[in-house]
Amino acid sequence: MHRTEDPLNRAAHRKIGRDLFNHTWSLLDRKRRTKAEDDEMLYAAHASRYHWSHAGTPLNASIGEWQISRVYSVLGRAEPALYHGRRALEIARRNHLGRFYLAYAYEALARAAAVAGARRDRDRFLREARRTGDAVRSRDDRRMLREDLTTIP
Repeated sequence: MHRTEDPLNRAAHRKIGRDLFNHTWSLLDRKRRTKAEDDEMLYAAHASRYHWSHAGTPLNASIGEWQISRVYSVLGRAEPALYHGRRALEIARRNHLGRFYLAYAYEALARAAAVAGARRDRDRFLREARRTGDAVRSRDDRRMLREDLTTIP
């Protein structure tokens, strides 16, 4: 396979990554989606992560993996949701991204475990998300995390 030079500069990758991230959220927020919109949501999340890999930081990588995990959970696909949740956690730990991002990686894993029907794992990840999130300094961030945790079945 012949590789060519990347035709996009860093700024273009950042803009596309950000726009696709936001587009993915707009699809996640819909009450009802068609099968085509589900596919679009999944492709947009992966594409966003790809572009951030060319222009972002470890923080962007962890957030991107978390979003992909969330999409797979919403789609009822436990195995890839767990995989990307683990990646989010690994990147957050390795790069010392802070408790907020660690807590959200555990949130992704708890949600994915719930989709898998793995109640023990779900409960363990929920405990870790709560424990880690309780140490987050920002009151608004703690509240947002707690609200998200209540949506995990």
